[in-house]
Amino acid sequence: MSAHTLEKSTQELERTWLDKAIELATTSVANGGGPFGALIAKDGEIVALGNNKVTSNLDPTAHAEVTAIRNACQALNTFSLEGCVLVTSCEPCPMCLASALWARVDRIIFAADRDDAAVAGFDDRKFYDLFEARPDAAWPAAIERLEMSNRTAPFDAWLAKTDRIDY
Repeated sequence: MSAHTLEKSTQELERTWLDKAIELATTSVANGGGPFGALIAKDGEIVALGNNKVTSNLDPTAHAEVTAIRNACQALNTFSLEGCVLVTSCEPCPMCLASALWARVDRIIFAADRDDAAVAGFDDRKFYDLFEARPDAAWPAAIERLEMSNRTAPFDAWLAKTDRIDY
């Protein structure tokens, strides 16, 4: 198979995955969830699906991407999704992007972007702005560090644990 043919078939596969993510998002709306869908693929195969379950599960972290990541980790019996692709109907919010980075996915592919989401009332710009280190950014929650003499006790215990699983 030529490089051009391989590239074309990969693009076709990715478009098929994006169609599936968009279908998941649309179905999610019909079933009372939010308008977001995602999947994890590995070695050309879909490993796990996810849709937004924030309101149906009363869980503000149950975004489609996080749900797909959780499902993929369970399906693959690992906390590392190296070698995987996250395919999502919309550009990941900062939480989902951070989750994908922690999961160590190789790539993220999305269809709609943050501007498309904003038109529908999902404006994550204020969160993006906070993480882009704007000096005038006002965080919606107070963030404060209190000095504690035992602050490193959990890390000390971790470092002393000889059978830990690094991640």
